Amino acid sequence: MEIGFVPNRRTLKVMGIFGPSLYSGDFAMDLRTSISAVVRLPFEPEELVQILGRSNPSASEDQTNEEHTTFWLVVADQFAKRGIFSDRVREKALAIIDSGEDIATLQSLGMDAAGVRRRLKTLGDLRARILAWHASNKPRNVLRKPQPLLMQIGDVLIYPTCDGENINPYYPSKEKNIHYTKSGPTSWIQNGWGAMVIVDAGRAFEFLAWYRSVTLSETRDQEPSLDSLRGDLLWRLASPGTCSATHFRKMELEKIGIFPINGEKVKQEFPGLRPGISAAAQDISIANSMKSVPPGTAIPNPGGKQKWRSPTLPGIESLLQNRP
Repeated sequence: MEIGFVPNRRTLKVMGIFGPSLYSGDFAMDLRTSISAVVRLPFEPEELVQILGRSNPSASEDQTNEEHTTFWLVVADQFAKRGIFSDRVREKALAIIDSGEDIATLQSLGMDAAGVRRRLKTLGDLRARILAWHASNKPRNVLRKPQPLLMQIGDVLIYPTCDGENINPYYPSKEKNIHYTKSGPTSWIQNGWGAMVIVDAGRAFEFLAWYRSVTLSETRDQEPSLDSLRGDLLWRLASPGTCSATHFRKMELEKIGIFPINGEKVKQEFPGLRPGISAAAQDISIANSMKSVPPGTAIPNPGGKQKWRSPTLPGIESLLQNRP
C-alpha cells in the first residue's frame, strides 16, 4: 500500500472556496486514502466501518463536526464503488442526504447558491448509487497474512539526503525526484547523509505494519558508521509511519547495525507515546518523518516543551540497554 503523505485534517473550507464535488476537500481525499488501506483487512464490512470510525472519532460521531457528513458520504461512496455492503453506512448516508444535513453544513461554512446547486446534483447521483448498492459477489483483494516487519526495534539505518531531504519514494525514480528550494524546483542530488534508529514497531489490527524512529536531527557530510552515531548528537523523535519494501528500496535505506534499545527507557524519555495504529490505517509513510537540517542548525527541544516541534534527545545512549 503506497498511498502518500496524509496531512493534518482540515475542514472543507480552503481560503473561502468550497467545492461541490464529494472530494473537493482535503479531508475527503485523505479519507479515501484511509479506506483504500483499511478495506484490505480481512474483516467483515461492519468491522471495517468501526475501524474507520475509530481513526476519525470526531468526524464520525460528532454531528456538529464540519466533516461529519463528509465522513459518512465518502465511506458510502467508496464502499458502494467497491461492492462492500454495510446497512449502517447506507442508512446513515441516506439520512444525511434526505435531511439536507450536508447542504446545511456547507451553507453554514459559506457555500454560495451556485455551489449548493452543484452539490445537490452530486448528492443526487450519490443517492442513486447508494440505492442501487449491493454486495459484490467478487471476493475482496485482502491481505492473506500480516505484513512483514522490514525493520526491527534497534535497527540503525542510514540514507542519502539532499539539503536534508530524503529521497521521496512516491516519484518513479530518484532521477525524477524534484527538490524544492527557495530559488525554485531543482533535481535531487545527494549532498549528505541521514540516519535513524527504530525505537518501536508493530502491526495495527494484527496486519498493517508500522514503525517509529528517532532521526538524526542534522545531516552528516560523510557516510555514518555505527560508532559515529554515538556520543553528543541530537536526535529527534519521529512520527510513526509505514514502509513498504518498495519504499525501503527507493529511499536507499541501509541497515548498518543494531543499537540495543530499551523499551522502558524509550517510554521514560518520551512519555505518552501511542502505537502507530492511525498511521498504519491511513498508510502515512515513514518517509514524511526522515528530514534533517544542515549541521549546526538543529534546535534542541528536550521533553517536547516547544509546541509544534518534535521532542529531541541529546545522544542515543540514554535509550540503550547497557546504560545504568
